[in-house]
Amino acid sequence: MNHPIYRIVSFATVGAHTLRIAFDDGTERTVNFLPVLSGELYAPLRDLALFNAVKIDSEVHTLVWPNGADFDPATLHDWPEYVDALTERARRWSLTPA
Repeated sequence: MNHPIYRIVSFATVGAHTLRIAFDDGTERTVNFLPVLSGELYAPLRDLALFNAVKIDSEVHTLVWPNGADFDPATLHDWPEYVDALTERARRWSLTPA
């Protein structure tokens, strides 16, 4: 199985819970994270103050948040391929009693 390695080189906030992400291969992707922010790790990112504290991890070159949340750079790079499944998973998490 081929799993390409992508590195995030920069990002910009372009809306609430939405980032434009630039990758080392020249690809740019605009990602609205809101639909996938559910569950113990990701739901806290619905708070814009926490969401906006995002940084690029200098070692693994992905987006990281102060609460430990992160996403695989390959998933972000190929977001259109994953967003529906991630959104469905988040919907199921939100229906699961704590």
